[in-house]
Amino acid sequence: MKLYKTENGILLENEDIFYRLHETDWDIVVNRNNLYEWLEDQTKSLIALTFSDDFPMPEALAPIGTQEVWASGVTYFKSRTARMEESEKAGGGSFYDRVYEAERPELFFKSTAWRVVGHHGTVRIRKDSTWDVPEPELTLFATSEGALVGYTIGNDMSSRSIEGENPLYLPQAKSYTGSAALGPCLYVFKEKLGADTVIDLSIVRGGEEVFNGEVTLAQMKRKPEELLHFLYREMAFPQGAYLMTGTGIVPSSDFTLQAGDIVHITIEPIGTLTNTVG
Repeated sequence: MKLYKTENGILLENEDIFYRLHETDWDIVVNRNNLYEWLEDQTKSLIALTFSDDFPMPEALAPIGTQEVWASGVTYFKSRTARMEESEKAGGGSFYDRVYEAERPELFFKSTAWRVVGHHGTVRIRKDSTWDVPEPELTLFATSEGALVGYTIGNDMSSRSIEGENPLYLPQAKSYTGSAALGPCLYVFKEKLGADTVIDLSIVRGGEEVFNGEVTLAQMKRKPEELLHFLYREMAFPQGAYLMTGTGIVPSSDFTLQAGDIVHITIEPIGTLTNTVG
């Protein structure tokens, strides 16, 4: 099932049928360990909606309430290699090799809820950066008790030039206005996504695709439950939390985003997150 946050309330999609939930507070709706069963029960009493040209589906907002967004790094071998290469001149390359092999994962704060961009929103590249990439990531949603109940698509916009100068610049490379996008919905699962799930990234510039890449979840070294375990180890999230799980799609060093680029990230059955670069 899919939950969409809109200006006209919260929409539930189940088997291609849409419903509007009576509850309008996103935090209250999603912070349930039995979220799938609760939503399934809601469909028994809700009236189905029919969208048309005269009554279109409202634009989806970022599927987030007051939750924080956190992120994971070096969870794919290709990401490890890329981070080592970008930091080699600064002497920080071995840091990423060590964390890839370590028991403890790399976790960092990504964004407050109000900074998160939604589907069809504008993400940004920093003016003081020369090398910028999108990072397409499966993003987990866990409740206040740490139960994984849903997924969404995340774009962890990153300045590789700033992070490459010094690993201690990671917060500036990762957290700035327009650096995080989520959407288009929260996919609430009955069964967790399998290792064969594909993440696809397409970047379009001037109407032409300039980059395309894909990776499967099978190439993740760390499992979602492991990442959540470390995130919740000494942290409390009263309304739950979102956790980006890292990227395995890394454009070559001669590629950088430009203003006006359109980024499409597809993870089925969640959908496609599309953002324009500003």
